[in-house]
Amino acid sequence: MSIQTRRERERAERERLIVTAARELAEAEGWEAVTTRRLAAEVEYSQPVLYSHFKGKDAIMAAVAVQGCADLAAELRTAREAAKGERGALAAVGEAYTAFARRRPALYDAMFTHHVDLPFATPEAPAALQEAFGELRQAVEPIAAEGDDVGLLTETYWAGLHGLVTLMRSGRLPEGAHERRLELLTGHFSAGALR
Repeated sequence: MSIQTRRERERAERERLIVTAARELAEAEGWEAVTTRRLAAEVEYSQPVLYSHFKGKDAIMAAVAVQGCADLAAELRTAREAAKGERGALAAVGEAYTAFARRRPALYDAMFTHHVDLPFATPEAPAALQEAFGELRQAVEPIAAEGDDVGLLTETYWAGLHGLVTLMRSGRLPEGAHERRLELLTGHFSAGALR
């Protein structure tokens, strides 16, 4: 192994460690607790080492968001592929999406609530973001009517899921009716689907 290859591997490992520590700290104590000083102590690197990898907390949060989108994409794919029928796939993806958001609130916030310097809905979006949206799209596309803009239809379904999660987490919607709301969203959204 060349010295350059070893250095690149070590750098990637340090970045992974920083992102993992930020993610764990945010899940345990919230994003307010994630500071470069605190992260430096957690990973036992100096603050200048952190800054040699990331410009600051916002860049770390963006890296966490990208990693979270990769995780979400994998969970959505698993749910979609295990489901029976088009409507079942849409329902399974909706359930997997909302379960992910409820199980990992700080990670979800980094991905879709806090401002992060990532391009969304453009060809320049990181692959993990495109992959997560692609999984939603694969569940929506089979239920789309002829002539529907599948991209806009997918964004609308995603907005419905995000709205349910956000309103429930903020206490504006009671927790107890979550499954029924999800059934209503899927049912009305896929009303024209045959299966």
